[in-house]
Amino acid sequence: MQDSKPRGRVTIPTDIDVIPQTKELLARWGADAIRDCDGTDFPQELKDTGAKVYATYYTTRKDNAWAKAHPEEVQQCYIMTAFYTADEGPLSIPLMKGISPELMQPNTRDDITRWWEVVDRTTGQPIPAAAWCYDESTGCVIIDKPAPYHEYTVSFLAYLIWDPVHMYNAVVNDWKDFEHQITFDVRQPKTHQYTMERLRKFIETHPYVNVIRYTTFFHQFTLMFDELKREKYVDWYGYSASVSPYILQQFEEEVGYKFRPEFIIDQGYYNNQYRVPSKEYKDFQAFQRREVAKLVREMTDITHEYGKEAMMFLGDHWIGTEPFMPEFQQAGVDAVVGSVGNGSTLRLISDIKGVKYTEGRFLPYFFPDTFHEGGDPVREAKENWVTARRAILRSPIDRIGYGGYLKLACEFPEFLDYVESVCNEFRELYGNIKGTTPYCVKTVAVLNCWGKMRAWGCHMVHHALYQKQNYSYAGVIEALSGAPFDVKFISFDDIKADPHVLDSIDVLINVGDGDTAHTGGKVWEDPEIAAAVKGFVYRGGGLIGVGEPGGHQYQGRYLQLAAPLGVEKETGFTLNYDKYNWEEHRDHFILADCPDHDVDFGEGKKSIYALEGTEILIQRDKEVQMAAHDYGQGRGVYISGLPYSFINNRVLYRAILWAAHAEDQLHTWFSTNCNAEVHAYVKNGKYCVVNNTYEPQDTTVYRGDGSSFDLHLDANEIRWYEI
Repeated sequence: MQDSKPRGRVTIPTDIDVIPQTKELLARWGADAIRDCDGTDFPQELKDTGAKVYATYYTTRKDNAWAKAHPEEVQQCYIMTAFYTADEGPLSIPLMKGISPELMQPNTRDDITRWWEVVDRTTGQPIPAAAWCYDESTGCVIIDKPAPYHEYTVSFLAYLIWDPVHMYNAVVNDWKDFEHQITFDVRQPKTHQYTMERLRKFIETHPYVNVIRYTTFFHQFTLMFDELKREKYVDWYGYSASVSPYILQQFEEEVGYKFRPEFIIDQGYYNNQYRVPSKEYKDFQAFQRREVAKLVREMTDITHEYGKEAMMFLGDHWIGTEPFMPEFQQAGVDAVVGSVGNGSTLRLISDIKGVKYTEGRFLPYFFPDTFHEGGDPVREAKENWVTARRAILRSPIDRIGYGGYLKLACEFPEFLDYVESVCNEFRELYGNIKGTTPYCVKTVAVLNCWGKMRAWGCHMVHHALYQKQNYSYAGVIEALSGAPFDVKFISFDDIKADPHVLDSIDVLINVGDGDTAHTGGKVWEDPEIAAAVKGFVYRGGGLIGVGEPGGHQYQGRYLQLAAPLGVEKETGFTLNYDKYNWEEHRDHFILADCPDHDVDFGEGKKSIYALEGTEILIQRDKEVQMAAHDYGQGRGVYISGLPYSFINNRVLYRAILWAAHAEDQLHTWFSTNCNAEVHAYVKNGKYCVVNNTYEPQDTTVYRGDGSSFDLHLDANEIRWYEI
């Protein structure tokens, strides 16, 4: 099918009760693939439509007969109780308080003295197994002689007796009269063998299926619910549900040291991506990546043996696959599909290498939380498309699609019309830009503890959901997702291994709160890393710090990047020093596009002050919000926070150019109106100007040679030109 025809590159959901509607939308939307999803069935009547058929395949659930027959091979999760304070007598700690008993069940089958841990959180040390016991009748751990007024927690293994995503879908969609699906562990010996036989049987009994859409492979991201079935804890990157004594014994054999539950529990933070990762946790992740990749390869080889494609859903049981890490390249996956919440999540999919194609599942899902009387799915769809389009224009996915219950969407004809226009526009821009690298002004690298493993996922707790405490930082990543830069993600380990990794970078960005994995924390106590970063700037590199860059109290500094950035945070230790540098310089190059708009710093930061010689761009009540500083031959820019907006996107763009000594490159493929952007594809001989708003916009467009022309754009319009 040729790209020039108004068909293809679109996947739609179906079900047995929407056969005529599916056929109609295949034609209207130009879709060339149809799929089922959780809670639906594929209609046999559609297998001869000529469309590619995706079948959702669950490697870890939808076989309760097996799970019930082998309860010892049900998946497990490490969880920690709340903190309990001892008094003068024995202390009783209930394990399951605050946890849904429908979701989890403590594992008493394996040796609890080996795999559970009671920790005195006042001392930070585990207490001997002989000092506590478990009363199964009450579900409590009893400490006979605790230290009075010390706080204690219990870390324990629990079986996932209801698949967390199945539970989520059931709660959100208010399902009635259904069986809870149990999560079994494919890593375990019997289930491993059975799973491979089960996969072969599925493929053999579904000959019309072209693509096995694995949802996903083996380990669920951390998702817990309380007794009221409310989400209690969610971490889209969490590894705490990828454990079992069987797995952990293998881990011990590989790394040569004894496993502790605390390696996963991490004081109750569960090693979320804000925590500076320990050596043991990084060792565990690396072990899981290798083992998961081997098992995925086994399944993709079977898939290919039958002439089918293996597609991975980037979600659900995806833990350990880590598509930006080298192990994934050996897993044999043909395609990756994921949910697109914004530009960052689009790049999270489109930048994956080593697969034949990538696919984005656009919002809204056809679920009743949006598709109900009085709902406005068109508004959500417009916001989703326009937000993601910026990123597609930098790094396109190969396909788009939708998920959920098609009959709900069919009740909203305006929504069907809008999606039709999205499908047509996507095919047009894909045809114009695929196969070429868009023009990049500079190379920018985001520096944190995770590097490429969390590329585009920085500051993401649960996909693209808003968090008051991190939107001021996530906005930086979102701005970069559609900006004309070659964006890389590097870790402190990368610099430690090879300081020359910085040689190919123009501007380094460190963004987040102090003492988090995003800014580095105690990593800055390593003199080699500190010197490498400061040397990079001093020799002419650019540095942008957002929030509390390098924030960690050490050797008379809180901001370990204070010297190149020219700012420091008042933590109370330097109140005795007077500060005299408060004059603003709002006529700076960085602020030239927002004379009528005050920059939105989001939550911002308190108590930041400028060192002598630093240019303050904006300060409020003697607290610096933005500053610029020369450091040797290089430049540093400090920003207290930068939520995503069109104006802030322009501020970041100019800040990067200024930090890189590249102000003279501003009027190259450039729009003077920050609501519109220019994307150039020199190899393809094309460029476009895109209106990112739903209002008409006027702008002056600068071409690559510096020549310009005035342009009027309709709402949301994208205009293509030949170079």
